[in-house]
Amino acid sequence: MKRVLFDVATLIARVATGVIFLAHGWQKWQSGLGATTQMFRDMGIPMPELAAGFSSVIETVGGIFLILGLLVRPVALLLLLNMLGAIAFVHGGKGVMVGEGGWELAGALGALSLLFLTLGGGRIGLDGIFGAMFRRRSDRRAAEEELTAYRPGTTTAGGLAGTRPAGGPTTPAHTPAETPEVPRQPTAPTSAQGRLNDEDMRDIDALVSDEPPHHRKPPTA
Repeated sequence: MKRVLFDVATLIARVATGVIFLAHGWQKWQSGLGATTQMFRDMGIPMPELAAGFSSVIETVGGIFLILGLLVRPVALLLLLNMLGAIAFVHGGKGVMVGEGGWELAGALGALSLLFLTLGGGRIGLDGIFGAMFRRRSDRRAAEEELTAYRPGTTTAGGLAGTRPAGGPTTPAHTPAETPEVPRQPTAPTSAQGRLNDEDMRDIDALVSDEPPHHRKPPTA
């Protein structure tokens, strides 16, 4: 609610200030640039030709821009400089009242220009409209970038891959290598007849140790 009241109050102040500046600038154009330059020369303003042209343009164009709410801060800065020059070279030494040529009007317009320079022109104006459009576009771009970052198959800044949709190609999970089963060799059945006796074992030991085998004695009848 406070923001809405601020925008409405800023709109009213901005339009009123712009109308005043536009009226003074238009008056200078109607009088003619030569007459305005001569008036500035009579007032003792330095560089009257440049000052007359600057004052006529900035008051007219700046007033229109204030009414529209376009480039409020830059325009407010130029209008503030214009009013400071008017106070310094024309109205500063003539008191306060505008009827006596004082700085009353120039001071009020300068203070409003300083306010617009500091706070802007509010949301009700071209600056506010363009700013809202730019913010929406930036938010949309940020949302699209975030969606792209988490899109399936992409890698985020943290190194985490996005989730693939159901039915999409998947990477087979890593499984430990399985040891192939080797068929066991059948073992010879052991029986009492297939066992080696002590004489056979001695012959095998003799062959391994390169010793002449001991001949078996023929069995006696």
